[in-house]
Parts: sequence; structure tokens; C-alpha cells
Amino acid sequence: MIRLLLFMLSALSLNAHAGLGTPLERLPIQDSGRVKPFDTFARESLQLIYGKRSFEGRSASEVVFTWLLIPDHWLSTPLVEVNDKGVKDALKITSTEKYFSPQALFTNDRVALIFQELQSLRERQEKLNPYFQAVGRLENQLALFQAIRAGVALRLVPDPATDRWKSVNELEGDMRDSFVKVSKGFVDSIANAPDAKTAEASPEFAAAVSEFMDKARAQAPDKYADMKRIDWEEHLNHFQPFQWAWVAYVLGLIFMYFAGFMRQGWATKPGWLFLVGGWILHAYGMGIRMYLAGRPPVTNMYETVVWVPFMCVFFGFVLYKVQKSKLLLVCSATIAIFCLILTNLAPTVLDGSIQPLEPVLRSTFWLSTHVLIITISYAAFFLAFGIGDVMLFYYLKDEERYAQEIRIGTQSIYRAMQIGVVLVATGTILGGVWADYSWGRFWGWDPKETWAFITLLGYVAVLHGRIVGWIKNFELAVAAVLSFSLVIMAWYGVNFVLGAGLHSYGFGAGGVEYVTGFVVVHLLWVAYVSTVRYGRPKKAT
Repeated sequence: MIRLLLFMLSALSLNAHAGLGTPLERLPIQDSGRVKPFDTFARESLQLIYGKRSFEGRSASEVVFTWLLIPDHWLSTPLVEVNDKGVKDALKITSTEKYFSPQALFTNDRVALIFQELQSLRERQEKLNPYFQAVGRLENQLALFQAIRAGVALRLVPDPATDRWKSVNELEGDMRDSFVKVSKGFVDSIANAPDAKTAEASPEFAAAVSEFMDKARAQAPDKYADMKRIDWEEHLNHFQPFQWAWVAYVLGLIFMYFAGFMRQGWATKPGWLFLVGGWILHAYGMGIRMYLAGRPPVTNMYETVVWVPFMCVFFGFVLYKVQKSKLLLVCSATIAIFCLILTNLAPTVLDGSIQPLEPVLRSTFWLSTHVLIITISYAAFFLAFGIGDVMLFYYLKDEERYAQEIRIGTQSIYRAMQIGVVLVATGTILGGVWADYSWGRFWGWDPKETWAFITLLGYVAVLHGRIVGWIKNFELAVAAVLSFSLVIMAWYGVNFVLGAGLHSYGFGAGGVEYVTGFVVVHLLWVAYVSTVRYGRPKKAT
């Protein structure tokens, strides 16, 4: 039967998974401090180990479940993603391939050595450089694969005596027999299919999973999963509202481009329709995450990268009512598209999994005030940055021809900065109050506190320079672009570059080269436009 299963698995195509792993997807599992659908667990596990959420067209639920059923097959399959050159050099791997079999890594003598070096750094509580961060990822990849293939990581049955659920290898008696029935149903679904390419879950398999869930619930009904939440999380996994949101934003951006820049009046209504529709989808996705997590969506980098563009589009709508410029809609939609696509392209840096809160964050009130307000200020500054970028383009092309657009854009930058300054000042003060409540001191020059304060001072300086006449229209556009580097440092740099301070719950790794490139490109952009503008001969009056 195992040989037949292996043969059938090797022949499965992308279309074969419309229903084969579906019964498993709703199966509740305890992982990372919460109960989630097996589909979520499988997607996150495959993402960590393989770097993608499907394997050669096979659904994550199916692939991960077979790690338990036929572990020997997967031991020899190139499955573990190893991209870091430093790690490859340390393991003396000369191959340019990015995927390696677990067996090849388990039998590599140098793996244990680099893991020991990593553990020594952890014991000394030293900051991990990018190389050791990559070593830590490899350690997690191999440990998780081992835990799944041994059944240790699959905690499917609540324990009446403790909060810890029982794993597959701990099941006994009727529960063990029921799980064997699930496994047999999965194998039979493939074996009995007339064509492997059209294999689907059999009714017997679905019934076996349902029966297992009923028996697991009976073990401890008060500790079992809330199936309503499980269903909503399943819906979030499959519907992917953030992907649909950026698609709608793209369509809205195209129509608004025709309406605002090509003077095509017919495009205004469909442009508004798609932009508002995208914003509603954006809100819908965040609403589901808030329901599942029970908190505001601002506790990690992924959530803020989703939340900030949402508020950026909102500010675009608000300022449009004042300025009546479609440029605001174009800039805010572009920022939203950029951020939402980024969350899809960098899942290892922007981890979208819903994690339990650190103890210091377990105050919905403070999350809804300090953190939420600070991140909303980022949205206002981001919008000013986007408008500033476009203003520089106008100055480069022909500032006299685009004088009207520059005037409106300058006013919008100023208003967005004003909003941002009020919000970041309020958020910083509230952060001090929270710090006094949590750590017993209002201010301690923690890196996060310090850079929030620097950001505030930077933008206040720009606004004051504008008031006293030191900063003209062009200089304000330049300031909007350059000042955003302060936001990037406070938002990303403190957690992903410095990696120090009491705000350790926000620390992460990866993406430094791309963020640095983003900043450098804009510095060069400002320098180029300034050089061209000031190098032009002045027209005679």
C-alpha cells in the first residue's frame, strides 16, 4: 500500500488537490500557543521548511500529512530550503541548488557544529548576525520536520488534565484507532482513484476525519476548538482578501490614471468603484484577523505593513475631499499595492502567522492607543512621502507646466505631515505612560523610544521650516522623501537592524539589503532631481 501511495503521489498534478486534503484542513491542532486549523499549520510548516505554501502543485495539508505517513520518502526528497551562502560554506556545500533532502543535512557532520556555535551565542545572549539568523532558521526547519514525521508536532486531542494537547504519538486506545482510520482513509482516497490526476477525498475519508474530531472533542469539550473560528480562519486562508485587495487597487489605479492624467472622465466612476472595493476587501481581511487574534492588527511587522497602507488609503480619501486631486488617490493606492504585494513576496521576513501576544502587549487598551496611533502616523508620513516622490517627478519634467499639480501636492504633503506629527506625538506620550505602567519608568531612551522621538523632531523641524519660510515648495517635496527615512528606521530599523532594547517582541530578521536599497535609491533620486533643477539656466525675467 505504501508503494502504491508513493506512486500515486508522484503522479499528482496541480488540479488533483481540489479536494484530496480538504477534510484535513478543518482538523483543529494546537500549535505555537493557540489552536488553529490543520491547513494553517501545514501552510506555515511548509513555508518555513520549503519556502512555499505548496509543493509541486500539492496542497500543504496533503504534503505535511504524508511527512507522517511516509517519512522515509520525504527524508530523501529535496525539501529543505537553504539559500544563505554563509551556511552553505559552513556546511561545505558547493552545489548551487537551493533545496536539499533532510537526510543529506542530518548526515552532514558540520550541521551539529554550527548549531553548537549558535547555542553558545544564545547562552551568552549575544545579538545574532545574518549568518547565525540563517543557521537558526535551518535549525528550526530540521527540528520541525523531525517533530512532524515523529508525530510529536501534531497535537490533535485536548488533554482533560492539562492545557497541553496530546500529540499523535501519545494517542492510545480508541483515539489511536480513530486516527489510524483517518490515515487509512487518506491512503485509500488515492489508491481507489481511477486516475491519480483526478484523485479526491473519498466520503469514507471525510467521515473518518469527522469521527476523529467528534471523539477528540469528547475528550475535553470545554478545551476543544471553537469551530466557528476554525471556519473563519479557513476562509481567510482560501479567500486571501489582501491579494484581492491589491488587485482591486491596481484596477482602481489604472482607471484613476486615465481619469486624472489622461483627462478621461468616463474612468472616474470605475476608478472609485475599484479603489473603494479594494479598501473594503482590505478592511475585511483585517477584520477577520482581528476576530481570530482578539486584538488590533499591529503587533508584528507583517500586521503593520498591512495596516499602514489601509490607513494611507483612508487619508487619501480624506484629503481628496479637501484638495479634489486624483493624485492623492493614485499615491495612496500605489503605496497600498506596494505594501500588500510585499507581504506576499517576503513571507520569511514578514511572517503572517497569528501568534500569541507577549505578556507586555496583553493590554488591548494600550494596543488600541499607543501602538495603533503610532502606526497610523506612519501612514500619514508614508502618504506625504509618496506625494513627494511624484512632486519631484513634476519638478524634473517641467515645474511650470505642472505648477497647479505642484501647488496641490505641496498642500497635501503639508497636511499629511501635520496629521502625522499630531499622531506620532500623541502616540509617543501614550507610549511613555504605558512604559511607566509596564516597566516602572516613563522614559528610558530605549532605541524604539529614541527613534520615535527623533522622527517627531525631524518632522516638527520640517513644519517649522515651512512656517518661517525656509522651506519652499521644492524643499518640502525633498523633505517629505528624506524624512521618511526616519520613519523607516523607527518602524523597521530598530527591530530588524539594531535588534536591541526592551521592545524585543518586535525583533525580526531579513530584508536589510532591500530596505537599504530602497532608501539609497530615493537618496539618489533626490540628489539627481536637485542637481538637474538647480543646474538649469534661470529664465530671464
